[in-house]
Amino acid sequence: MSKQLNFNEIVLEAWESYDSTRKVVSINDISARVSTNHVYKLVLDTDTVVIGKLSYFGFYENFLEDHALVNGLAINLPSPYDSFISRSLTKGNELFTHRYQDDVLDAWVVFYNPIKIGQMLPPILSEDQIIKLGQEVAKFHKACTRMVNILPTWSKTLRKDLDHLIEICSSDVGQYEHRGNIDTIKNQIEIFYRNYDELGAEPWTAIPVFVDWNIGNFSIDKSGNFFSRWDYDWFRMSSRILDFYFFSRVCSTIGDKKEFSYLIDPVNEDRFILFLKEYHKIFPLTRNEILFIKEAYRFFILNYVIKDGRYFFHEIYATKLQKEAYEIYFPQIDNFDGEKLLKALDL
Repeated sequence: MSKQLNFNEIVLEAWESYDSTRKVVSINDISARVSTNHVYKLVLDTDTVVIGKLSYFGFYENFLEDHALVNGLAINLPSPYDSFISRSLTKGNELFTHRYQDDVLDAWVVFYNPIKIGQMLPPILSEDQIIKLGQEVAKFHKACTRMVNILPTWSKTLRKDLDHLIEICSSDVGQYEHRGNIDTIKNQIEIFYRNYDELGAEPWTAIPVFVDWNIGNFSIDKSGNFFSRWDYDWFRMSSRILDFYFFSRVCSTIGDKKEFSYLIDPVNEDRFILFLKEYHKIFPLTRNEILFIKEAYRFFILNYVIKDGRYFFHEIYATKLQKEAYEIYFPQIDNFDGEKLLKALDL
């Protein structure tokens, strides 16, 4: 039996456990094929469509926690974001997940209702589109902030993820994968912890952030307002600043490209400053939050490129990005011009 067929059967088994009265007529893998997560379109005998997501990376407890948080957000966000995020299917009073385990595989499935897709932003935004995007992100972050007290509890933090990376570096697998770069990783983590403490980031309100805001993950309406958001692989509860690096990339003069690198340059661009100014008018930023953009970028490279890169990207691309992290991203991280951003925002 092929691995792919096994995945199909796991999803079908999950649906049977969820509701055996409605039969699956067809199942198709509609994954973007850039990570270990697989997404399926299920057509039921009731002529309805359900989306299934299967994951086998990380820990089931984190998978369950993240999806409970995303679903709590989807259910409770008020207009105009009440249909922005896809809702997961529940059974009884709880989010439904299915866990499959055998000798070689531990996999988990969650089901979503399909989400409508509006217009996509162009690869390179106009200044008017950047202004509108800054306003929309500020409004969305403000709405998410108001949801924090009614969401389920969470356990994942920036420190826990980086502590896990340190543990990986001490393991045989980590020693092999990161050979020659262990000291660099530990040094970068040490710098992050020091600056995290100096900036006083610990007490900041943790809000729902999706981190990966490339233009293929959300859509807008004809007026440029947020319409829908999908792909929750990097969702977490953390500082709103974790969303900013990807918005700097969306605003960049380089624009969205299939061949990409994670350079720090976009956060220094005037186009990102334009975005920040509009955001700041609606949901004001503090001086230390602006300075934390550099550390949020450092965390992104450490966690999503170094620690988990081989699970989120094709192997060849993961190798390329990790090589660039050591040769380019870390050496050039001090190119971040915090004073330029602070001056632009009068902070």
